Amino acid sequence: MPITSLDQLDPNGTYTYADYLLWEFGERVELLRGKIRQMSAPSVKHQRISIRFSRLFANALWKDTCQVFAAPFDVRLTRTREDMNVTTVVQPDLCVICDRSKLDDRGCNGAPDLIVEILSPGNSRIEMRDKFELYQEAGVLEYWIVSPTEKTIQVWKLNEQGYYIGLPPVVEGDLLNTPIIPNLEMNVTEVFED
Repeated sequence: MPITSLDQLDPNGTYTYADYLLWEFGERVELLRGKIRQMSAPSVKHQRISIRFSRLFANALWKDTCQVFAAPFDVRLTRTREDMNVTTVVQPDLCVICDRSKLDDRGCNGAPDLIVEILSPGNSRIEMRDKFELYQEAGVLEYWIVSPTEKTIQVWKLNEQGYYIGLPPVVEGDLLNTPIIPNLEMNVTEVFED
């Protein structure tokens, strides 16, 4: 029987990517360690910031081997290519993928090089703790947490031991760059303009 409504699923159940592919409902969801997390529609402020990041990243990556993708875009976090048993499927606001072998018709199979999550009311706990742990375990090289309210960007970089090291918060007036996108020099003030 096809799953056409989120109500047909057990909210306490554990699901895999194979299950996820069979769902035919309109709500956006992610799987975090097999648990369903319903995603809310982003605010206008969230979308403005996301579009600015997308434009800046796309311009900096023009004719580069790395590519930027914006939500909705499925990222299956796994260290193997046996993705039907994967229990974590996320839709980051933005991600940069430099290893094109991770890309397929369904999205990304493996860790992106850079993930950007823009906080919205009600989801900061998930981004700050759950996704932090998932991205660190999967080997995402950089994880940026963007706070529209505080107008800050927290940058986490994966060290050689596989743990995130936090850099000082990036605030309005700062320039932000990353070795993952060498041509990027982003004025943070422009990202948060209304």
